[in-house]
Amino acid sequence: MKSKIRWFGALLALILSLVIGFSFNSNQTEAAKKEAPLKIGMEANYPPYNWTQTTDANGAVPIDGSKQYANGYDVQIAKIIGKKLHRKVVVEKTEWDGLLPALTSGKIDLIIAGMSPTAERRKAINFSEPYRKGTFVVIINKDGKFAQAKGLNDFKGAKLTAQQGTLHYDLIKQLHGAKREPAMRSFSAMRQSLQSGTIDGYVAEDIEYQSYKTVNPNIVAVNLNKMQGFHIPYEDSITSIGVKKGNTELLDQVNSILKGISNKKRDQLMAQAVKEQPQAGGSKKENWFMSIMRRYGSMILGGVGMTLLLALVGTIAGF
Repeated sequence: MKSKIRWFGALLALILSLVIGFSFNSNQTEAAKKEAPLKIGMEANYPPYNWTQTTDANGAVPIDGSKQYANGYDVQIAKIIGKKLHRKVVVEKTEWDGLLPALTSGKIDLIIAGMSPTAERRKAINFSEPYRKGTFVVIINKDGKFAQAKGLNDFKGAKLTAQQGTLHYDLIKQLHGAKREPAMRSFSAMRQSLQSGTIDGYVAEDIEYQSYKTVNPNIVAVNLNKMQGFHIPYEDSITSIGVKKGNTELLDQVNSILKGISNKKRDQLMAQAVKEQPQAGGSKKENWFMSIMRRYGSMILGGVGMTLLLALVGTIAGF
């Protein structure tokens, strides 16, 4: 009889500890929910600024509504901002043309997507102080006809393009005699077109050249900024963070945080992004067991724990 009492006492203590534990975890979860996540809009398809990957390696953050993650220079800047604001960063993967509507509608809190604060965009949203300044180039195959171009008049007949909806496409107009091919939606599409010979080159920032060269050494970058007569407004050469009009509090917070990020730190983050960006042929596949445990480990362990508890209760009841 005393043995059964001791067994039941132990069982009650175990159940009580589990209930307390579950209650504590539930309270923690509810507390976390009170802190609204910082929703960042980006394409997650513009390395090294931002890209999509299958794991949370190298400090990647979740993409809302999927089992994928986003990483890159923009993501690391977003994480610094999120940390200072005590808000978890979540990426809302959005097509380039949909970024401004997503911000103005309140679907996202910030646009951190390698975006320049052009006068046209300022009509719809506000922008932070710049977090990067770029140089513009034409990316061309090393053995291409226009690889040795030195001036704006050296691109006659060149079939050039740039990303849709960006300043880059308008810059082609300054290259006298160049033929503007239809703008493309992504850099991956332009890279493929360059390799296939569909185009002679495309206009982008120097960081795209650095990024692409890591997987294709057979390209060169013709620097437009050094060419006599090339003109670009200051606001078009910088990259800033988009903030919804009227949200002055968040804009002031973002500017204050950016002010505390040194140029050295920014250069380190970009160098890291160039190094870690996805390589041609895709990223290394994750071990299937580790992938399952990473995604569903908490559920599996919870199920195992409940099974053991039921087994223990059944064993005790059988005495």
